[in-house]
Amino acid sequence: MRGRFWLVSAILIACAAAVGVWFITAPERFGSDGVGAVSDSGGDVEHGKLVFAAGDCASCHASPGQSDRLHLGGGLALASPYGTFRAPNISMDRIDGIGDWTANDLANALLRGVSPDGSHYYPVFPYASFTHMRPDDVRDLMAYLRTLPAVKGRPPDHELNPLFGIRRFVGFWKMLYFKPGPIAPDPAQDERWNRGRYLSEALAHCAECHSSRDMFGGIEASTRYAGGPDPVGTGFYPNITAARLRDWSEAQLAAMLKTGITPNHGRVGSSMAGVVTNMAMLPESDREAIATFVKSLPARPTPNP
Repeated sequence: MRGRFWLVSAILIACAAAVGVWFITAPERFGSDGVGAVSDSGGDVEHGKLVFAAGDCASCHASPGQSDRLHLGGGLALASPYGTFRAPNISMDRIDGIGDWTANDLANALLRGVSPDGSHYYPVFPYASFTHMRPDDVRDLMAYLRTLPAVKGRPPDHELNPLFGIRRFVGFWKMLYFKPGPIAPDPAQDERWNRGRYLSEALAHCAECHSSRDMFGGIEASTRYAGGPDPVGTGFYPNITAARLRDWSEAQLAAMLKTGITPNHGRVGSSMAGVVTNMAMLPESDREAIATFVKSLPARPTPNP
């Protein structure tokens, strides 16, 4: 009888723990905190085009092996220590893409990392930065996406280590690293600096690449913007704090974002070349704002490769 009692108790405790895990890892949808939903009407297509460029959307979601950056069929393989992720189709195809999405579905994806069916997205999709986007920018982005062609075909599934194949567990990652909500303007800084901060921290998600990560894939705060190895160890994202860019002027940094040419007459490469293609589409004032913010970053030592 005593053995049966302990067995039943253990089962009950396990069930209670499972229920607790289920609740604490539940996805939180945009609007559940009292913020209103993003409207499907009134979007500014031309501004949405700039949001698309600033967010570097085409670099991940354009189909590989073809030159049209607006052919958003996905399929790019993103290697990582956790397995291989593949960027999804975000074209307006109603079956294989996001043609059936509302603007609020897009807001849930970008601002909360949650899919229309209520599942967590893996944080290889940089919603930890996109969460700081303004809802109006999300609305305008959706208005622009709806002007782009539908692309048939769905990329292959992710190929992940089985340990990371349970999406619900992403809820634990969010508890540690995901801080949803907008960026409040800093009253101690001017309008240009605050615009640059918004572009760098939210839309362009610069820290997602120019930082090192811990064993769980979260950005190590001490390395934010100080550079770090790419996830598969085949390169190193440079330090963009004052430790490395102290000799660059704001004008030179803004020019590099337009031309890809550095002050020493070199040229950026790898994934940064695509970023420059997108940044060149922005107004000069936005590139200048990004340069102002980046140049204000405190010097941090480059982590060991």
